Amino acid sequence: MSSPVLVRPTVRGATALRGGGTWRPTPYQFFGFLFWLVMSLAYWRVPLCCDAGQHAAVVERLKDDLLHPRHPMADLPGAGSPYYSPFALAQGVAARLTGLGGWEVLRLTGPLNLLVLLTGIGRFVRVLTPRPWAPVLALGAMTLLWGVERAWWSGYLNLMSMTGNLAYPSAFAIGLAFWAWALTGVRARGAGAVRCAGPGGPRPLSGYAALGALYGLILLVHPITAVAAALGAVALVAGWQRRWGPAAAGRWALTGAVALLTAACWPYFDVFALAGDGSVDAMHRRLYLDLGGQFGLALLGLPVLWLRARRTSWRDPLVLMFVLDCLVVAYGWVSGRYTYGRILGLTLVPLQFALAVELAAPRPWPVWRRLLGGATAAGACAAFLTVHAGAVVPAGFERPPDWPSYAWAARYVGQGEVVITDGYHAVHAIAGYGPNLAAPAWPDASLDEGERLRRVADVRAYLDPGSTRAERAAVVRRYHARWLLLTPRQRVPEEAVVVAWSRRTGEVLARVGG
Repeated sequence: MSSPVLVRPTVRGATALRGGGTWRPTPYQFFGFLFWLVMSLAYWRVPLCCDAGQHAAVVERLKDDLLHPRHPMADLPGAGSPYYSPFALAQGVAARLTGLGGWEVLRLTGPLNLLVLLTGIGRFVRVLTPRPWAPVLALGAMTLLWGVERAWWSGYLNLMSMTGNLAYPSAFAIGLAFWAWALTGVRARGAGAVRCAGPGGPRPLSGYAALGALYGLILLVHPITAVAAALGAVALVAGWQRRWGPAAAGRWALTGAVALLTAACWPYFDVFALAGDGSVDAMHRRLYLDLGGQFGLALLGLPVLWLRARRTSWRDPLVLMFVLDCLVVAYGWVSGRYTYGRILGLTLVPLQFALAVELAAPRPWPVWRRLLGGATAAGACAAFLTVHAGAVVPAGFERPPDWPSYAWAARYVGQGEVVITDGYHAVHAIAGYGPNLAAPAWPDASLDEGERLRRVADVRAYLDPGSTRAERAAVVRRYHARWLLLTPRQRVPEEAVVVAWSRRTGEVLARVGG
C-alpha cells in the first residue's frame, strides 16, 4: 500500500532531543486494511464454486508429484498443461509441507492474493498521483463501477466476483500487473535512469532485468492477463518516456528480453504455444454479450480520459492503455478469438482510475467536478444495491453462487480413481478432492481436444438410458472407471452398487468395475 505519513509536531524540552515523531496510517492503509479484512471474511463465508474445483485439482496433482504432475482432471500425463504455473507450484509446495488439501490451500490463497492486489493498487495509483485519497477512490471504483448486471468471470475483480475468484491465478497475476505498472511508470518517468557505477556501486540495469522477470512471471501465471499487462507497459513507456536514444531503447529491450526468457525457461509447459490454441475461444463468446449491462457504469470515467488527453496529450498513459485494450478486445470479436475478451476487466481500469484521480483533487471543486462526483456516487450506490451488496451483507440481497460440497462422495472415492459423471456441479468440483474424471470439464493443452470430446461422447453414451450393459462395460474398461456420480434424474445401472447419496442434491454415488 502507499507509504505511511510521518507527522512531526512541534516539540519542546527533552522530547525535542528525541525527535517526537508519531506515526499514523495513510487513508489507503486504513481503508485498505478494512477492505482486506471484510473481503477475506466474505470470501471464507461463501462456498467455493465454478473454476475452483479445477484449481484445487491442480494443487492435488502437484501435491502428489511436484516434478511430473498428472493431468489436472483425468488419469493422463499432465506434461504441457498451462495450469502448472509458478503460482500453482507454490501452492503445491505449501500443500506438501502442510498436508492440506487443494480446497484448503485455495481458502488460504484468497487473502494472500488480495494482499498482493491491494498493495499493487496502492503503489500504482501513487505513481499516477500524490493525492492521498486517490488510491481509496481507485479501490472503490475498481470494485463497484462495473454495471447493474452481474459480471462474474476469472479476472473480473468486482466486489461480487471477489467472493469466488480471489484464489485464482488471475487474481494473483492482476496484483502483480499493478506492481509491474508501478515499477514501469517510475522508470519511464526517469526515476530509474541509469547511473554510472563503480566496481562496488549500484547495478543500474538490474532493476530493468528484475522488471522483465516480473512480466515473465505474469505471463506464466495467467497468459491472458499478461496481454493486458504488456499493453499497460507499452502505454506507460510511450506516455512518460520523454528522452529516447540507444541507452533508453536498450534498457526497455532488456526488460522485454528477460520477460520472454523467463517464460521460455519454465519447464512445465510452453506458454508461447498457447497463442495459436483456439480450443477455448467458443466458450468465451459470452464475454461479448451484454457489455452495457455488465460494464456500463465504468463509462463515467470516459469524460475524464478525454479531459486528460486535452490537458496533456494523447500520450497520457491511462488514455493509451484504454485505447490499446479496446483495440485488443475488438480484435477478439472481429477475429473470433473471443478469449481476448478476458481482458475486459482490466480494460475498465484506466476509466476507473482516471475517475478516482480526478475526484481526489483538493476542494473547492468546479461545478462540473461536483456533477461528476455526484454521478459517480449514484452509480456506485446503484451497483452496490443491484449487484454487489450480497457479497458482504449476509441477507436481503442476491447472494454469490452457493455450490454444494462433494466431500461426502470424496470420502469413498480413492485418490486418482476415475469417476463417470456429467452433472454440472460434480464435473467441475469432484476432481478437486483428488479423483479423476473420465471426461475432463475443460480443454487443456496437455490433452488433445479431439480426444477430450471423444471422452465426453463416451460418458454421454454410458449415461444414456438406452445403453446396453455391454456398452457400459466397454466404457468402464476403456477409462478404468470405478465410480458413478449420478444426478437424481439418472437411473442407476443394474450392475452398479449404490454407496452413498447427498441429502442436499439427491445425487447418488455408485461403485462400478472391479
